Amino acid sequence: MSKETALQALSIWNLENASLELIAERENQVFRVDDHLTQTSWALRIHRTGLRTKSEIRSELQWMGVLANAGLSTAAPLTAYNGALCEEINGQIVDMQAWLSGDTLATRASEEIYHSLGRAMAQLHTVSDVWTPPPGFDRPSWDLDGLLGEEPVWDRFWENPFLDKEQQLLLQQFRASATQVLREKNQTLDLGLIHADLVSENVLIKGDQLHFIDFDDSGYGYRLFDLATVILRLRRAPAHEAFTSALIDGYLSNRSIDLKLLDLFLALRACTYVGWIISRVDEASGVERCARFIANGCTHVNHWLESIAHVPLAMDSTLKN
Repeated sequence: MSKETALQALSIWNLENASLELIAERENQVFRVDDHLTQTSWALRIHRTGLRTKSEIRSELQWMGVLANAGLSTAAPLTAYNGALCEEINGQIVDMQAWLSGDTLATRASEEIYHSLGRAMAQLHTVSDVWTPPPGFDRPSWDLDGLLGEEPVWDRFWENPFLDKEQQLLLQQFRASATQVLREKNQTLDLGLIHADLVSENVLIKGDQLHFIDFDDSGYGYRLFDLATVILRLRRAPAHEAFTSALIDGYLSNRSIDLKLLDLFLALRACTYVGWIISRVDEASGVERCARFIANGCTHVNHWLESIAHVPLAMDSTLKN
């Protein structure tokens, strides 16, 4: 069915004579489309049913087009013959973007590259702040409710069924404490459009240029959350301290940000994966990944809670578990 959907999409985008190759099958299916007549390549995405609405996908593509026009290297969308940014085919939403190639961030990791990444992230945030989204713009919100509310973007991490009693109590305590802190600091935090998933496989490097791909999780959120997403993954690298410093220095060279709550956002980012895996635990290696996410989440939560242990927090008795 997916190959049939992809072939139908080619006609809608006037690419009937192009070739198709399935490249990735994770949250969405991604096909490489090669138009041999124009020597141009495109990425055709078939979105997982129910993951994003058509309005959300259209909004994602609108924002990516703005970023591309502002000089950031993102996969600019290709409109269909009728001018639409995305179409529904056989019950699935499909879109077409420019194909970007290059080495993944992990294979080219260096202090210089991470400094450039920090600068590019700051530029992304600045460009987004001066853009006025059109009516109907619709993206997820990685804000207080999206991270810690009753219906977070990536499920209720404190209710992951693989948590033992001690872990469950720890994450419930973290949720209450983090909610209190964010409520107190919310007005002073930098909040706006973010990529929300700039992990190594979503940053491609070609020459000295950085390409940002996979905006599927993008939306409104804390800019510290965007930085924490990169830094959390960096913890696996032997040179993570140097790379993290380079990332932050690069960001600060282009935009200011208050880093006092960075450890909190590292814990929040780690906990989102504990929620994300709940609906995917039956997939290949799901149980192992779940155990790893829980261990990592609890480590970062403990670190943050210990760092604020001397600061009294008024727990919100109205917060439901």
